[in-house]
Amino acid sequence: MAGTDPRPRPVREAVVWDPLLRVFHWSLAFFVILGWCLGQFGPAKMTLHFWCGYVVAGLLIFRLVWGFVGPPEARFAQFLRGPGAVSGYMRGMLMREPSYWPGHNPLGALSVIAMLAILAAQVTSGLISDPDDYINVGPLAGYVAPSMRSKAVGWHEFGANLVLILVLLHVAVILFYRFWKREDLVRPMLTGRKRVRDR
Repeated sequence: MAGTDPRPRPVREAVVWDPLLRVFHWSLAFFVILGWCLGQFGPAKMTLHFWCGYVVAGLLIFRLVWGFVGPPEARFAQFLRGPGAVSGYMRGMLMREPSYWPGHNPLGALSVIAMLAILAAQVTSGLISDPDDYINVGPLAGYVAPSMRSKAVGWHEFGANLVLILVLLHVAVILFYRFWKREDLVRPMLTGRKRVRDR
């Protein structure tokens, strides 16, 4: 279009992550990792593992609510984008320069939804699991059919592997952005402030 300035918009520092979202992020990371470790290596009686699951459930409920009533950057409607935006972002993803994306980029938004959905399924399967050891029965197992309780044990074990894969992928992406794109994604989640370019 004639008269359109082809130069990129200037980069500025802005607040993108509110304090509650940052507390949610680090709390979720802590209790998911602790719960996973307790599930894999913890004592036979998984009381602490259960409590980690309850905390994760509470955090997920908060994030669901905050996705509708929180600040703009935290809202699902703000960062969920269509296939065109995702593919467009992926085309420039390997460029060795920061993206300066305000908030979650289109690909990162999908990873957020995937993580929240898998964690919700993981908590649900844990609540209804009955491993037949008479010790670690989920508190809601009595409300579902016996066949469902037994299947939930397998779903919970499979979900634990998915959670591990997603956590490792999350760390790998952070390292990729830090060393390839020269963009620090950790500091903004600590301070709330990030260098961005308006879209």
